[in-house]
Amino acid sequence: MAQHSNYWSCTPFADWIRGTKKLSAGTAEEWDDWTTAAQMKHNFRYWLAEELLDDIQDFITWPVRTLYNIKYYINNRWVTRTHSLTAHARDIKPGQWQDVGNRFLPCLFNELVDFVEIESAWIHIAWSDEGKAKYAAPFWATGWFRWRTWRCPQAGLDHLDWAMTLTNEEWLEEDKKSEAVPTGQAVAAKELKELYTWWTVTYRARPDPYDASGWTEYCEKSRELNGGKLFGGKKTPELEQMSDQAHKLLQEMEAAYEQEDEAMMIRLIRARGSLWT
Repeated sequence: MAQHSNYWSCTPFADWIRGTKKLSAGTAEEWDDWTTAAQMKHNFRYWLAEELLDDIQDFITWPVRTLYNIKYYINNRWVTRTHSLTAHARDIKPGQWQDVGNRFLPCLFNELVDFVEIESAWIHIAWSDEGKAKYAAPFWATGWFRWRTWRCPQAGLDHLDWAMTLTNEEWLEEDKKSEAVPTGQAVAAKELKELYTWWTVTYRARPDPYDASGWTEYCEKSRELNGGKLFGGKKTPELEQMSDQAHKLLQEMEAAYEQEDEAMMIRLIRARGSLWT
């Protein structure tokens, strides 16, 4: 069965045809009750508003919807490539071999960066002229011309900051408002911001384990002593001690980084249900 567009059936004009005002929101049970009541009151008029009006809308809007479908296919296929996970060239250079296991971290977190800096940034300004002006959004950042290429880290982070302030206060009785707690959206926004900050700030600032452990320095001294050779040459007692200490520290740092990377990937996987706009 083809899926209808149903905007027209939600208009005041449709209410007039139907003879029954449509719900603006409701539970599944409330919608079932409304449908039954509307059909019993004016069954033919209900069909006119809910079925025929949608068919007319589908026919009239077909050309525009077809253009939209073509545009979004091109966008999804070649611009945003929503069928794949991609790594930034800064993390994996094009043409460079990477084992599958080494692709997970950069691919997953690069997608998180795009979500925050493109998707969250867009939703933060999509219905706000003030927001568009504040972040100097170009005409192709929103509306029909949007191609999901406008990037604004600050707008994305500001949207997460806003979402983090949401509570369930408006659903509480007046005497219970002091007991308000963050909504699920607020909790998710906080987690996404922490993960984004870890990848863009903390991860980037981690010391190189080869340099920080002293292994790089050891290698340089060993080459100096052995005419450019790193292995198979002679070692002084000082170099022997330096090698043992650097190698031990290098292993400890790499293990700690690996553990941290894995923990953050697990957190991101658990937060994947919040990655939508």
